[in-house]
Amino acid sequence: MYRSASKRAFVRALQALVPDLRAADVHPSGAGVRAQALDARGGLLDDFRIVEADRMIHVLNAPSPAATASISIGQTIAEMAERSFGL
Repeated sequence: MYRSASKRAFVRALQALVPDLRAADVHPSGAGVRAQALDARGGLLDDFRIVEADRMIHVLNAPSPAATASISIGQTIAEMAERSFGL
């Protein structure tokens, strides 16, 4: 929260990645937006969802790199592919 409220603290944190960055280089802007999947009733899906379709497997709403790289998710998709595609 402190970095969000203090430009000085924010720039200092950014300088760990970009040492030559200066406060004059940073300007206020809007917040980022992340796509969010919805269920059939319009409710937000908080976690990933795996959906099978004809000759397809879709991983929907994987919100983080950890979720997209999860061994457990990969195993589930592999098992679905074996069953669905006769692998």
